[in-house]
Amino acid sequence: MSDPDLDLSIVVPAHNEAARLDAGYARLVPTLERLGPERVEVVVVDDGSTDATGEAATRVYGSLPHHRVVALPENRGKGAALRLGLRVARAPLVVTADADMAIDPRHIPEVMAALTRADLAPGSRTGDGRIAYDSPWRTLAGAAFSRLVHHYVRTPLRDTQCGFKGYRLGAGRLLALLAHVEGFAIDVELFHLARALGLSVEPVPVSWSDVPGSSVHPGRVALDVLRDVRGLASTRYVNPAVATDRDVAVADVAEAARRTRLAGLVVARGERDALVVLGRDDAVGGAGVAAALGGVLRTTTPSELAGRVLEPA
Repeated sequence: MSDPDLDLSIVVPAHNEAARLDAGYARLVPTLERLGPERVEVVVVDDGSTDATGEAATRVYGSLPHHRVVALPENRGKGAALRLGLRVARAPLVVTADADMAIDPRHIPEVMAALTRADLAPGSRTGDGRIAYDSPWRTLAGAAFSRLVHHYVRTPLRDTQCGFKGYRLGAGRLLALLAHVEGFAIDVELFHLARALGLSVEPVPVSWSDVPGSSVHPGRVALDVLRDVRGLASTRYVNPAVATDRDVAVADVAEAARRTRLAGLVVARGERDALVVLGRDDAVGGAGVAAALGGVLRTTTPSELAGRVLEPA
């Protein structure tokens, strides 16, 4: 369930970002003051860092009324960290952002406005149809990369890799539950799944600064992303789900999930029934959810979930 006391969750995946969190927070502060810090939750996901990212995140964001640092025990990749952040976020709207806040956080209210009309509101750094990086070579490489991604995924969006994206919580959680990718190709996979689910997408133009100090190597990342993107079309997306009464109360689903120690579930309501969508490893706990709701544990796919009303539980 979303928290009625919150308007927005900001999810920050972070791997070895201890040195850049302070500067990122300084860029975020004016927007937090505009939105009201008491209405915003910040979730930093420490992706198995070997520096003091977790401690730094607690220090930097610890003064906020709603902040959490959750950690993966080992480095698994941006995709794993992003999926965890989307599953634990509690506000009805979610924005994901890089630790350095390279995308100007003043765009956050614009993303929130777009989410009143669409399920997803990804930031787009493309001005004249391509992203202008800090070097001509990187700009040309980025344009070629975009064309290759379009070839494999057929998304009309040119800036798939922008880390600044907005989600309605139900849509974001469902994408996190379904997605497989552990690394940087998660951004492409989310659009691939959004298309399969029939989710609405409204890009938001954003401005950005190429902040120095990143430990990410663009060439290596691009090769890894293209390898994962090539496999998306053959990926079999099948998740456990509990089929139950269409009018099941979200509060009852949330209570059943709590008792079975599951979190980040989604109720997908159709015309005849509701499907409580679980994570791929949640089948054992899902049996308890099915018993509590008088439902049936089975599996589901994106094609069956397309067009349903999505509610976080």
